[in-house]
Amino acid sequence: MSTSPSERVLEAFHPAVRTWFERKFPEGPTEPQIEGWPAIAQNVDTLIAAPTGSGKTLSAFLICIDRLYQRAAKRSEDFCLDAPEQKVTEVVYVSPLKALGADIKKNLDEPIAEIAEIAKKLGCVVPEIRVAVRSGDTTPSQRAAMLRRPPQFLITTPESL
Repeated sequence: MSTSPSERVLEAFHPAVRTWFERKFPEGPTEPQIEGWPAIAQNVDTLIAAPTGSGKTLSAFLICIDRLYQRAAKRSEDFCLDAPEQKVTEVVYVSPLKALGADIKKNLDEPIAEIAEIAKKLGCVVPEIRVAVRSGDTTPSQRAAMLRRPPQFLITTPESL
């Protein structure tokens, strides 16, 4: 029995990430997600041009969240939990508008928290995932904190980049 393209792309995700997606979007992935995820997962530069609300932003972010879960699971399997976790910014989202940055952060914080809850219930390792917004209004102390403890996801504006 062959699987659909939708099922194939979801099979690659960590169980907690896949479970979250399937519960949140029972209709399955959108075409931009089905087409985009394999390329993004292979580190291929990917441009997704699709209408608003088609899941473009989630296409990129979910792969990145998944990588953090996959890495945490691998460290657990290798009994490397004492090894320091990588503390670098892995994703930089450049928002043309400062106000949009706050929305993007909310759209990241929600799935990150929901996936963590599912992972706990599944008995999976839950990686610490931090999201920060840096704009012209970011205080010097907030900027210093981001340098000391970099978020995995940084949302910024072109001016602040």
